Amino acid sequence: MGFTASLLYNLANIDFLIKIVYKMSEMNRFLDILITSLIYFMYTFLIEYFTKGRSIGKYITGTKVICIDGTEPTFNDYLIRNISRIVPFDTFSFLGENGWHDKWSETRVINIKNYQAEIQAKSEIEDLGKKEIA
Repeated sequence: MGFTASLLYNLANIDFLIKIVYKMSEMNRFLDILITSLIYFMYTFLIEYFTKGRSIGKYITGTKVICIDGTEPTFNDYLIRNISRIVPFDTFSFLGENGWHDKWSETRVINIKNYQAEIQAKSEIEDLGKKEIA
């Protein structure tokens, strides 16, 4: 937020964000953690929801979020997924098979190209069986 505030100030002489950042630096630690967590939650939730499961990092890596049954996640799925990220040590949950925010929301992050190739291969196998029967 400090970077954005200084950028806006230097480019357009807009200083209201600098005042907010200054006020935030004076608040107590608990309130700072609470506000930062809320901003982080809103950012990740809105980005994933409005881009249909793709954050900036997911665009770069060619991945996206889907439900474990292969469908597009719903509003509630994204909500649960992103609330779960606030749980302390969520990052360490990836030392296992899937992270808690994926497990609790029943979602997975998939590589789009690999996923589409698998779907196409499965479809071709099913079509092959249909051709031989007919």
